[in-house]
Amino acid sequence: MFEKVNPSHPDKVADRIAGAIVDLAYSKEENPKIAVEVLNGHGKCLVIIETTADIKEFEVVDIVHRIDGLVEVDTVITMQDHHLAENQEGSIRCGDNGIFKGMPVTDEQKKLSQIARDIYEKYTFDGKYILDGESLIICQSNARTPELEEEYPSAKVNPLGDWTGGTNVDTGATNRKLGSDMGDAVTGGGLHGKDLSKADVSVNIHAFLKAQKTGKPVELSCAIGDETVDGVPYQDIVNEAHEFITSLGGFEKFAEWGLI
Repeated sequence: MFEKVNPSHPDKVADRIAGAIVDLAYSKEENPKIAVEVLNGHGKCLVIIETTADIKEFEVVDIVHRIDGLVEVDTVITMQDHHLAENQEGSIRCGDNGIFKGMPVTDEQKKLSQIARDIYEKYTFDGKYILDGESLIICQSNARTPELEEEYPSAKVNPLGDWTGGTNVDTGATNRKLGSDMGDAVTGGGLHGKDLSKADVSVNIHAFLKAQKTGKPVELSCAIGDETVDGVPYQDIVNEAHEFITSLGGFEKFAEWGLI
């Protein structure tokens, strides 16, 4: 059983905004420290940023307007706590406590992820999808329901009828769709809106990639300040995550679909 949402779901819009702001931080510094939280909906967007990078309010507004339309933007930008900043002085160390789990992606998860991507190519609006064995549920806003029923004849399509989604009718928040992004690997840490020193990003990616390579579950834990995780230098884990994020096109692109 698996649920997937597309990049226009309000929660994913929040993730994408947060990711784009992290991309902005990396355009200004080689190794920025940043954490971004986004809450959006009903014509408003609140963005809170803790960072070492010199990010301007107008830059944040431009990002929000590009991704979420001409909504009202309330921005808070503050320096990262000095204790957290000092933890990273001199080298890249683990920037967070946490437990992490990597799980091999199942055939069911692969199948639904592809269905979601195929539908999104045609309908770039808020949508969510569930696959439970052979039972497929498609809830796609602003869609021609008969067309989807014809393409997926065994699916339940928009069970309550046509609907209009998006941030005009619903709210979104950063890291609220981790099940969609991580499948069976969800633990306590969120993937989006953070720089690569944060274990929530880098260690989750490391565990995911290792699980795909070995075909076995991976369970890890770490403490803030650790210089090695899973027997690997933390700098190497950060480099691995950076290569993975770059291969997707950056943090905003990573936020569109997550790990699956």
